[in-house]
Amino acid sequence: MSASTLPALALPVARPRPNKWLVTLSITFGTLMGAIDSSIVSVALPHMMGTLGATVQEITWISTGYIIANVVVMPLTALLGRMFGQKRVYMACLVLFLFGSILCGTAHSLPALIVYRVVQGLGAGALQPTEQAILRQTFPPKEQGMAMALFGMAVMLGPAIGPTLGGWIVDNYAWPWIFYINVPVGILGLGMVAAFVHEDEEIVAQNRALAEAQRKDMDWWGIGLLVGGLCALQYVLEEGQQNDWFESRAITLGFWAALAMLAAFVVRELTCAVPAVNIRLFRDPVFLSGTLIGALMFSLLMATMFLLPLFMQQLLGFTATDAGFALMPRVFVMMIATPIVGRIYNKVSPRVIIAIGVVFIAAGAYSMSHFTLESGQRDVIWAIITQGMGFSCLFVPLSTVALSAIPRHKMADATGLNSLFRQVGGSIGLAVGATLLTRYGDQARAALIAHLSPDNPVALARLQQMTGALVARGVDVGAARDMALRALDGIVQRQSMLLAFDRVFLAAGLAFLTVLPLLLFLKTPDHGAPVEKIEVHLE
Repeated sequence: MSASTLPALALPVARPRPNKWLVTLSITFGTLMGAIDSSIVSVALPHMMGTLGATVQEITWISTGYIIANVVVMPLTALLGRMFGQKRVYMACLVLFLFGSILCGTAHSLPALIVYRVVQGLGAGALQPTEQAILRQTFPPKEQGMAMALFGMAVMLGPAIGPTLGGWIVDNYAWPWIFYINVPVGILGLGMVAAFVHEDEEIVAQNRALAEAQRKDMDWWGIGLLVGGLCALQYVLEEGQQNDWFESRAITLGFWAALAMLAAFVVRELTCAVPAVNIRLFRDPVFLSGTLIGALMFSLLMATMFLLPLFMQQLLGFTATDAGFALMPRVFVMMIATPIVGRIYNKVSPRVIIAIGVVFIAAGAYSMSHFTLESGQRDVIWAIITQGMGFSCLFVPLSTVALSAIPRHKMADATGLNSLFRQVGGSIGLAVGATLLTRYGDQARAALIAHLSPDNPVALARLQQMTGALVARGVDVGAARDMALRALDGIVQRQSMLLAFDRVFLAAGLAFLTVLPLLLFLKTPDHGAPVEKIEVHLE
C-alpha cells in the first residue's frame, strides 16, 4: 500500500504558545497610560482653573473622580473577565479609556470634565489587574519574576513620568493635549492586543463554567455594597484634608458609611454562594501579607512623589519642570534595577530582596529628613535614587510571591484585589502625608514663634537689623518695622515648613520598617516544581 493511500491519522497537536514578549508589549500600553494619567493632571490644574473658571477645591474633583472610578472597577475585573473574556474586557476598557480621553480634551466646563474623567477612570480601572493576570498566565513558572518586573515598570514608572511629561506638554502646547496624547498610543496598543494576545483555552473553559453559575445567582448586593463603600472611602481620603477631616459632617458621614458598607460587603461575600469578589483568597497568609506590604509600599511611593515636588518648588525655588527633571533619576534607576531584580528572583530568597529594599527605602527617607533650605539638586537626586533602588527590590518579589499559590483560573480575582489595595494604599499615603505636613507645620510654627518674644535678645537684634536696613534704603521707620515683622514671619513660615517636611519624611521611613515582621509570612515558591501540564488536543 502506497503512502498516498494510507488513512489519515489524527495526531496530537499542541496549540503553540504565544510570544510572551509581544504579549507583554501589547498589554503594557494601556497600563502605562492609565498609570500616567493618575498623576499627569496635577501639573495642569492651575491652567485648567483659569480656562474653566474653577476654584482650587473644585478643580481637585478632576483627580478625585478619576481615582474613585478607577478603584471601583479594579475588584470587579475578574467578574467582568468571567462574563465576557479577559481579552475582550481589556480591549473594551482601553476603548473606553481612549473615548474618555478625547472627551476630556474637548471639555469646556468643570462638570463636563469631571464626568469625562470618571469615564476615563472606569476604562483605566481594569487595565492593571487584567495585564497582571495575563502576564502571570503567559510566562512559565520560572519566569514569573521577570513577568512581574515588566508589569512593575509600567505601574511604578507611570506616576513618576506623569508630572514631568505633563509639565512639558503644558509648557509647550495646551492642557487638552495631556489627554489627546493617549489616542495614538492607545490605538497602537489596541491593534497589538487584537493581533498577539490569545486567552488560554483551559482558563476560558473554567471561566465559562464560573460565569454560568454567576449568571444564575448574580451577586448584585455584593456589587452594590462594594461600589458604595469604595466610593465613600475614596471620597473621605481625597477630600478629608481639605475639609479638616472629622470636623466636617460630610467627611464623618462618608467615613461611617464606608465602614458600614464595606463591613456588610465582607459578610455578604463570605456567605454568598457565588460571590462577585473572591475575598476568600485572603485566607492565604502569603497573599494577605504580600498584598498588605505592597499597599504600604505604594502609600509611601505616592506620598513621597506628592511631597518631594512640593518641597522643591515651595522651599528650594525649583520650577515645575526643574522639579520633574530632578525626579527623573529615580525613573532611570527603576528602569535598570527592576529587570535585574526580576532576573535574580529565582536565585535569591524573596525575603532577602524585600529586606534589602526596605533598608534602601528607609535610608532614602532618612536622607530626605535632613534636607535644608540650602539643599540642592544633588541632595535630592541621591535620596530618590536610593529609594528607587528600594522600590525596585520590593515590587517584583512582592507581586510574585503574593500570587505564587493562586490557581491560574483565580488569578484575575487575586490581581484585582492586589491592584485595589495598591491604589487605596496610595490614596491613604497621600491623605496621611498631606495631613501630617499641615499638622507638623503648625506645631513647628508655634514652637518657633515662642522664641520670637521681645525678651529674646537674638530675635530683637534680628528685627532691629532688618528694620535698620530698610530705613537705610529710605523706608519710613513705622513702615520699615512692619515690613521687617512680615519678613521675619516669612522666615518662620519657611523654617516651620522645612521642619514639617523633614518630620514627614522621617516618619515615612520609620513606618516602612514595620513591614519587616510581615516577611515571616512570605514563602519562597518552589521553582523546582514541574511546569504546569499543557493539554494536547486531538484533531
